Amino acid sequence: MHLPRAWETVTAAATLGVVLGAGAAANPANRLKCRATLDQFIDTESQVAIDGVLANIGADGAEAQGAAAGAVVASPSRTDPDYWYTWTRDAALTYKALIERFIAGDSSLQSKIDDYVSAQATLQGVSNPSGGPDSGGLGEPKFNVDLTAFTGSWGRPQRDGPPLRATALILYAGWLVDNGEASKAADTVWPVIAKDLDYTVRYWNETGYDLWEEVSGSSFFTLSASHRALVEGAALASTLDKTCPGCAEWAPQVLCFTQDFWVPEGDSGYIDSNINVREGRTGKDANSILSSIHTFDPASDCTDSTFQPCSSRALANHKAVVDSFRSEYSLNAGISQRDAVAIGRYAEDVYYDGNPWYLTTLAAAEQLYAALYQWNQTGSITVDTVSLPFFNDRVPNIAKGTYTSDSATLTSIVDAVRTYADGFVSIVQTYTPRDGALAEQYDRNDGTPLSARDLTWSYAAFLTATERRAGVVPPGWGEPGANTVPDLCEAPAPCDAAITFNARVTTNLGEDVFVVGALTELGNWAPADAVPLSADGYTSSDPLWSTTVDLPAARSFEYKYIKKTSGGEVVWESDPNRGFTTPTDCDSADTINDTWR
Repeated sequence: MHLPRAWETVTAAATLGVVLGAGAAANPANRLKCRATLDQFIDTESQVAIDGVLANIGADGAEAQGAAAGAVVASPSRTDPDYWYTWTRDAALTYKALIERFIAGDSSLQSKIDDYVSAQATLQGVSNPSGGPDSGGLGEPKFNVDLTAFTGSWGRPQRDGPPLRATALILYAGWLVDNGEASKAADTVWPVIAKDLDYTVRYWNETGYDLWEEVSGSSFFTLSASHRALVEGAALASTLDKTCPGCAEWAPQVLCFTQDFWVPEGDSGYIDSNINVREGRTGKDANSILSSIHTFDPASDCTDSTFQPCSSRALANHKAVVDSFRSEYSLNAGISQRDAVAIGRYAEDVYYDGNPWYLTTLAAAEQLYAALYQWNQTGSITVDTVSLPFFNDRVPNIAKGTYTSDSATLTSIVDAVRTYADGFVSIVQTYTPRDGALAEQYDRNDGTPLSARDLTWSYAAFLTATERRAGVVPPGWGEPGANTVPDLCEAPAPCDAAITFNARVTTNLGEDVFVVGALTELGNWAPADAVPLSADGYTSSDPLWSTTVDLPAARSFEYKYIKKTSGGEVVWESDPNRGFTTPTDCDSADTINDTWR
């Protein structure tokens, strides 16, 4: 199957028989004046955004001096917070935006893209705390900007990086094929893609940290990215006469798993962004909106199974996430239910006291712009029980039904959704400083930029959101042929190794010893879920505590021992964390011998 590559632009005349920007405002003259102001901001900020992205890319970016060629620096900020690293996820999403821009005609970006390919090939060979090149190391979330391993403590592994990087490079490989450079796609780009797809096939059903790097479990964002990468990876492999073992086989099962994240709520519902985790959140999280815009396919219908931007589930989830912030920030006080508000990561966020983020506020707009594009393509809008609360906020008292392009109701919906989407961009405009610099966050009370300055992901999010607003969309990834959920969900058979922990720990009466670490099987560092060791072999001359745990094969992880007293006190052994890599073969065994420190 040949991947679709057409870059498409919506013209006002073709948009559902109406102009998307036309309004049903009480004072059209004032509204057009406001729209012109927003349009002027977008024109100016778009240049700031692309300049901001390129400034943060080594080796010659103005803010990335010392970074390797092709390395995306998350932010030039080196203290409070220190983001002077290159994250696989951030880099992939940034380069996905750049590659889409390149496909649209900006040929000046190709040398940067080639640098990215080379840099990622290097990183795939760097052993790190998550493992070696063939033992889980591709799940390492971040590296030093000179492409060496970051060895400090962190939330690892993070399994979204490989499928996100694969998607970015599949877009580039597809352009190369279409422009007479199939050999470069096959010989230079495909080897990097193939390693990421192999990782995705191998680890998609295992837990890891979410894109906010805070909770370990099963992530909707990671699985959505994995499904897309496997689908388009299988297609590209066929085009290049390559193999993609497991891609076509497991893609439907990944899609099957994503259905488990849907939570009915009354007649509507939302996406629980992380499951199989220990944390007291509702699950209403902007990473679910980021998922819908990442898996947006311009050729798709409003498909619920893949949570396309215009689908009933994605729209209901959009409302649930946005509404969770309406009373959360002082910035949002007094704003009506019909209007946009500032959006953060999730309502329970405490990082920097929990604030709105530029990229999440822009993501809320981008999903709606993508939905408008899809409605234009399908020529109709369906309001059903699940999506009714979202539409009722836009067009009060709207009835369920399907509205076609000759319907006045459709015109009202399109106009209202466009206005709503513009509202999120207007919020970004309001809290963007005069020089256009986009930080990571803006203060929940007064809108002052906070946290890391000149965040690359913030700039990339502005580019993609405003491109969707202009009706410019990326190539499709084959969603129409990959959205059928299997009747029976299946997962790969476990591939475990039996690891025996022998720890010499002198204890007092009433004390017990546990092992805890960065694996679900070891409690994800939570003392309450730590694995107990047995003192059956304990003697005064050899204070041995021991246990055997089945752990995933070919996995690098960090761990420590703790003591728990009969009174509930937890005592940790001293730093640094310990590390171990399990054998690569299924049903193998190994023994760790440690002494308390």
